[in-house]
Amino acid sequence: MLVQDVFSFLDELAPFSYAMDFDNSGLLAGDPSQPVQKILVALDCTDSVVKKAREIGADLIVTHHPVIFDPLKTVTTGSIVHQLVSSGISIICAHTNLDLARGGVNDQLARCLGLKCLEGLTPIPCADREGKAVTEYLGRVSFLDEPMSPEDFAGFVKGRLGGNVRFVCGNRLVHRVAVCGGSGTDCLEDAIRAGADALVTSEVKHHIFLLAAQQGITLIDAGHFHTEDVVVEPLCQQLREAFPSAEVLAYHLAEIQVR
Repeated sequence: MLVQDVFSFLDELAPFSYAMDFDNSGLLAGDPSQPVQKILVALDCTDSVVKKAREIGADLIVTHHPVIFDPLKTVTTGSIVHQLVSSGISIICAHTNLDLARGGVNDQLARCLGLKCLEGLTPIPCADREGKAVTEYLGRVSFLDEPMSPEDFAGFVKGRLGGNVRFVCGNRLVHRVAVCGGSGTDCLEDAIRAGADALVTSEVKHHIFLLAAQQGITLIDAGHFHTEDVVVEPLCQQLREAFPSAEVLAYHLAEIQVR
């Protein structure tokens, strides 16, 4: 099995052609022809992730967030990209393509909160692997099995995802729920149009909380890490099934601490 084989599998799972214009997804460092025996899967590629990959002898790291996002002007000793290249570790990053893909970040977030029969939330025009124009969706919306008060729903989200939550209460019980992993407040208007009683996302600014309260919708900020890390374990399992000869390990660590 080679790095290219893993890339091709991920491209079928979450086509890299889905990536939004601002994004940088794909094989961002390494050699497509490199043999792979161990894969480390994480949300981010940080110093601690590279250290773990070295410790276990991983040949490949797969992350959600790109290790190279803005253009690099230098690659110096000690930088993460230099560490990867000097250690012979390749890295594939599946970012907005994994946000949009079915079975990706937003499906996993919705399922973690007990949502079923999922509908797309915000339509995003993109292209499939053959270059054909298609529409995929950022975020998902569906119903809880039973309605909850906004306060109880916030506690439920905290229990399911871990971490802390910040929220404002809407003016009704929460039954229909929209989710968008990561920074998803741009989906608020679509959540309201879809008849959602609550939106679960992260990185919510003060004035957006106030706007949601005025609109009567419960808005919950459950943290960027915790709304997206839910994809790591399912992705590991899919890689294990696709490549049974490889060892696939997950790495979970929220680098940003909240007290």
